[in-house]
Amino acid sequence: MGTRSAIGYKTQEGKIRAVYCHWDGYLACNGRILQDHYQAAYKIARLIEQGDMSSLNEEPMPDPSKPHTFNQPQEGVVVYYGRDRGETGCETKEFDNFDEFETEMSHMGCEYFYVFNGQEWIVSKGTGVFDRVEDLLELEAVA
Repeated sequence: MGTRSAIGYKTQEGKIRAVYCHWDGYLACNGRILQDHYQAAYKIARLIEQGDMSSLNEEPMPDPSKPHTFNQPQEGVVVYYGRDRGETGCETKEFDNFDEFETEMSHMGCEYFYVFNGQEWIVSKGTGVFDRVEDLLELEAVA
């Protein structure tokens, strides 16, 4: 069973655009990948606007000169349900605020809720309280 997460970004209008991610939603995996590889707004948007994903990785887009499928993905590339398996109904979702984001995505079984707030990644474990991913990763490294 996967550790499900929701990953999104806050728009200039204050809405949250987000997707579901099935695998490895815990801080040491998806939190670390987001913190280390998704700091630029264009790359975050490219990640989220592809829709729901099976697994997060360092790069949202595959090398077009090499094959990339759901069952045989390129190393280090995100695996999406729509792009890579042809599924429908897995488009990016938009929420009016953080509460709606957490409530709706928890219905999909999400345990971790990541949002890029325009400056940094923050995360909640479904409590409505968001902490800085960077701080939590530092705490884990010390423990």
